[in-house]
Amino acid sequence: MKSAPRRVAALCVALASMLVLSACTVPFLPTPTDKASTSTVDPSIAASAPEGLEKFYSQPVEWSSCENGFQCGKVQVPKDYANPGAGEITLSVIKLPSTGNKQGSILLNPGGPGGSGVDFVKDAGNTLFTEKLKSNFDLVGFDPRGVGRSAPVTCMTDAERDAAREKVFRKNTDEGLAAALAFNKSFAEQCAQQTGDVLGHIDTVSAAKDLDVLRAVVNDAKLNYLGFSYGTFLGSTYAALFPDNVGHLVLDGAVDPSISNEELTAGQARAFERAIRTYVASCQEQNQCPLSGSVDNGVQEIRDLINAVDQNPQTAKDGRLVTSNDFVNGLILPLYNDQSWPALTQALESAFSGDVSQMMRLADLGADREPNGTYSSNSAFAFQAINCLDYPMVTDTAEMRAEEARLIQDSPTFGSFFAYGGVNCKDWPYKNTRTPAPVEYNGSAPIVVVGTTGDPATPLEWSQSLRKQLENASLVTWEGEGHTAYGRSNTCVSTAVDDYFVDGKLPQDGLKC
Repeated sequence: MKSAPRRVAALCVALASMLVLSACTVPFLPTPTDKASTSTVDPSIAASAPEGLEKFYSQPVEWSSCENGFQCGKVQVPKDYANPGAGEITLSVIKLPSTGNKQGSILLNPGGPGGSGVDFVKDAGNTLFTEKLKSNFDLVGFDPRGVGRSAPVTCMTDAERDAAREKVFRKNTDEGLAAALAFNKSFAEQCAQQTGDVLGHIDTVSAAKDLDVLRAVVNDAKLNYLGFSYGTFLGSTYAALFPDNVGHLVLDGAVDPSISNEELTAGQARAFERAIRTYVASCQEQNQCPLSGSVDNGVQEIRDLINAVDQNPQTAKDGRLVTSNDFVNGLILPLYNDQSWPALTQALESAFSGDVSQMMRLADLGADREPNGTYSSNSAFAFQAINCLDYPMVTDTAEMRAEEARLIQDSPTFGSFFAYGGVNCKDWPYKNTRTPAPVEYNGSAPIVVVGTTGDPATPLEWSQSLRKQLENASLVTWEGEGHTAYGRSNTCVSTAVDDYFVDGKLPQDGLKC
């Protein structure tokens, strides 16, 4: 699997069975040097601050040189925007300075919720983005509140995370559901105790308000922003809150903000089922494919393999138990990028031969677990915490059982692994702060939405729906496989996005690439 675009997602079924939009990133610890500069905010930009937030919008940022041409800084934001004087949290920020005539900054979010923008820019800033974009803009990544180095959600030790991944709850039985609820209640209590009351303030609306502070402190009168996957939800939330501050927004791999968590889960289950069938068809055209017969036969062989691991969990070469949860995590991860399909083929070939170690390694990549047993991110924790604030969840047993039946019908391969999302939030210490609704945007600046026909994590219909809700927007569609398009598709997409940012040229609505 290619290491550069690790902007893929992992299904966190060991701790959560909810919507999956998360990004995998490589750990990054800035190495400051003696070189530093302090940026001050133009008074006219600082004047855009909402009442009571002036000190945050006008704060200077000290940028310190950090590895290989990047600059790192810290930005203070209110913990609670409803009560700005009740404490502050620190956001970690990184930028790749422009190489030419700087027009401004582009703020970036790689997905999640739970993906680190700092790691994303550090790992992919030099390779994922075009020279045209890097020449004209500073590329600025940030860890959203609750994520990475920004007041992170903290719940478990690395050893506890390993142990949790080995647990299997038969939630379709009363005994298994009770055990899962008990485990998640204890987990929620750990998160609340170790994280503190900031756990109640890491919702997406608060993160969007942070985004406007960041816009100001990088000295941009209007926000330029590129969000992938969950980052599109953050971006559309921003557009609704600050329509007059929108400059150029690109929302790639869109989340539909109008639908419920259960509708999101169902849409994703169907999309992953389509993706596994597309992968099997491609695999069977190759010489070294372990799947035989028709596409239906090949998919059934994968289901039989999952069931075998479910009935008799196996042991990887490092001695860890591989349950069906981890096996499915490993199976799903390469579906986010068709360039990773050969890695899935190799892992399946080994698994059919009785060795599940490669599938476990794929699951580890999705969980951000390093070979030495350490976890390089808190993405799984942040994912659950943010979703529990952003979405009301169905927690009634009968309704969850009915949802499971629908999911299995829609996705015979993965449906049962997507079910019972309400278990994760039933005893969460903070209740949801948002009700799903169509985004309302009345700004004068047009927004670009990008969708991919074969996207397994954010189906194309979500991008189509978001474009309609925004109204003042243009939809670009990449006819390809995998999650999101910019940086991994073709020059048609990159040119459309670059020309929009750099030259202000809005792509034709309905453009197909």
